[in-house]
Amino acid sequence: MYDIIGDIHGHADQLKSLLNKLGYQPKDGYFSHETRKAVFVGDMINRGPKIRETLNLVRKMVENGAAYAILGNHEMYAILYYLRDTEGKYYKKRIPKYQLQINQTLDEFAFFKEELKSHLKWLKTLPMFLDFGDIRIVHACWDDKNIEIIKSNMPGPKLTKTILREIALNETKFAQSFWESCKGVDFQMPKDLLVFDTDGRPHRTFRMKWWDIPLGKTFKDVSLESRFDLPAYTIPEEIIQTRKPYPKDNPIVFFGHYCLKECCGIFADNLCCIDSCVTRTGKLMAYRWDGEKQLNQSNFVLSDVLV
Repeated sequence: MYDIIGDIHGHADQLKSLLNKLGYQPKDGYFSHETRKAVFVGDMINRGPKIRETLNLVRKMVENGAAYAILGNHEMYAILYYLRDTEGKYYKKRIPKYQLQINQTLDEFAFFKEELKSHLKWLKTLPMFLDFGDIRIVHACWDDKNIEIIKSNMPGPKLTKTILREIALNETKFAQSFWESCKGVDFQMPKDLLVFDTDGRPHRTFRMKWWDIPLGKTFKDVSLESRFDLPAYTIPEEIIQTRKPYPKDNPIVFFGHYCLKECCGIFADNLCCIDSCVTRTGKLMAYRWDGEKQLNQSNFVLSDVLV
């Protein structure tokens, strides 16, 4: 069975604490369990104090068959930071946000550049999602149509330069499907309309509950955003873009990305956000899946708070 582990963001100490609580033991240079495997939902790097140690720990587990891992948006920022266009120019000059997001990772690997190059090469081999039949794992959003588009454009998990360039420019349906899978769905406001949060700040977009139908809901109901709260005002029907909800009888989806205010994110019997926002809470979270068809609150495990 599987232990699905949320966004680590360079917090290696919390990860080791959580693995110990889950029964994983260090042996032959990596953590493993006799009967279970860990599944990392992405965003292993950036923000935290021990990014290099985190990458080495996760990579050794994956390469030795003790774990699975998928890509998050933060891994993609690091990969794209070093990407060159067909003229040999870095894409980072066109998309400066990638450097801002990965500054901590770059600083930590300043004297280990060859090691970082090796990690980036490995990251390019990781999948965007996992489908084990009864459970599915994606970083931010599972949409069947997006998954099929990604499959048809990526016959294998390896991210080639051609594919990465398409993703970086974000001008095709494949690129948009890719980014939605690892960054989620933004509710887009019309150009002439702003929505104000409870602090009076204006916004043109906000993260939405990708599995939900916005019709008849308030901005607050639809929002899945930890950085600000939106008003309890019903969304005008004219600005709603129709989305297909995630069916209640579909397999369980585990995802991260959203840095939840509340530590345990069961949104439906088959929808679970596993991101406990370790950077803010000091706790890393896992869900112990034992074959159940419906999520169970008692299956969450939290790392110890480290001081």
